[in-house]
Amino acid sequence: MTLAKNPAPGGQRPSAAELSNAASSFRLRMSVIDCATDVALDGTRDRHGRTVHPAAAEAARAHRDQAAVEAYRSHLAPHAEALLDVARLVLDELPPAQHLAGWQAVLDVLHATTAKIRWILERPAAPGSEDERAQQAALWPHLTVWADHGYIASDLADQREGGQHQKSPLTDEERQKWTEMAVAAQRRGELELTESWYAADGQPITIAYLVEVDESIVVALRGDPGAPGWQVIGHYEHEYEAGKDLPAPVPLGVLRPDLSRFNRPAPAPEESLQDLLRDVVEGRSAGDASNALLGAVQRGYAAGPMVRLQELVETSAQFASALETVQGQQVAGRLSALGRQIEFLTREVQQAAEDLGATVAVLPPHRTPVARVRPRPAVDTSPPVPPPIAGLPVRHR
Repeated sequence: MTLAKNPAPGGQRPSAAELSNAASSFRLRMSVIDCATDVALDGTRDRHGRTVHPAAAEAARAHRDQAAVEAYRSHLAPHAEALLDVARLVLDELPPAQHLAGWQAVLDVLHATTAKIRWILERPAAPGSEDERAQQAALWPHLTVWADHGYIASDLADQREGGQHQKSPLTDEERQKWTEMAVAAQRRGELELTESWYAADGQPITIAYLVEVDESIVVALRGDPGAPGWQVIGHYEHEYEAGKDLPAPVPLGVLRPDLSRFNRPAPAPEESLQDLLRDVVEGRSAGDASNALLGAVQRGYAAGPMVRLQELVETSAQFASALETVQGQQVAGRLSALGRQIEFLTREVQQAAEDLGATVAVLPPHRTPVARVRPRPAVDTSPPVPPPIAGLPVRHR
C-alpha cells in the first residue's frame, strides 16, 4: 500500500480542469463503493434493520475501506495537493461574499486530511495483515472528507477558467425595460421559474420563461423573485444560450453542515406502515389493533411512522426556511403548522389506541373467514403501475 508520487518538477503540470476531474473521479468511485457497501450491509440485517450477521458486516466494511484506499491512490493522490493550491489561488481572487470563510475552512481541513493520508500511506503495513486492515479502517474517515467536501476544491479550480462573470451584460436601459416586462408577466402569472443557482458573489440567479404575446422568452433574474428588487440581467432564445452567458453556479449549501453521506449512523429499527396495517387486518383481538396503533406513534430510538412523519415535515420546514427566500419562509410556516397538527394527531391516536386496548374485546365468531385456494402469482409478474400523481407543475419548453 504505497502512495502514488506527484509528477516530477520538470514535467508538465496538469491543468485546472484535469485536477478537478481527478477529484470528480474519486468522488464518483467513492459513491460506487458506498452504494455497493450499503447493498452488502443490507444483507446482514433483518427486516427491521437490526444487524444479525456481524461478521459479514465487518467483512463488508473491510472491503469498503480497502477499495476506498485504492480509489484514492488511483485518482486523487497524485493531484490532491496541486488541486488545493489552485483552489486557494482562485479563492483569493473571488469577490467578497458570505460563503468564502466556510470554503476557506473546508480547504484547510482538506489540506490537513491530505497530509494525514500521505503520512499513513508512506508507512504501509504488510499486505493482507491485520495491521493493513487497521490502517485502511483508520484512513476511511479521512478519505470520506475528500469524498464529502472535495467538490468545493474542484469547483474552485473550474472557476479558474473564467466562469465568474456574465459575458454579455445588458445595458442599464435594457435591464430596466426587461425587468418591467418580467414584473408585469409575474403579476399576470406568466413568469415560470425553472432553475436557480448562486453566483460567486453570493447573489441568486434564476432562469424563467416569460410569456409575452404568445411568445415564450428565456430570461435570467438576479435576486429573490419573491421579494421586491430583483432584476432581469439577460434574455435568451433558449436555456443553453443562457448557460453559456451567465455566471457559473457555485457549490450549493447544506442544511446540516456536520452530516456525512459516507458516515451515516446505523439505521434505527422500525416497522413499516404496511406491517402495522397487516397486524390489524390479521389480528383477532382489540389488543392486536391497539398494539399496531401504538407502534405507529411510538417515540424514541425505534420511532413509529407517525413520529417519523412529523420529523420529516419539521425538518422540511427547516429546509424551506434555510432557503432564505420569501416563498421559502412562507412554505416553512405552513410546514411548521402541519408539524404541530401531526403532533396533535399523534397524541389522539395514542389515546385512542390505549382506549381500544382497554376494551379487552375480541372479534365475534360470526366473522367467519372465507376458505378459498389462491394461486401464487407468477415469478415474472410485475407489480401494478401506480397512477400518475395529480397536481404536479408541468415545465414547458
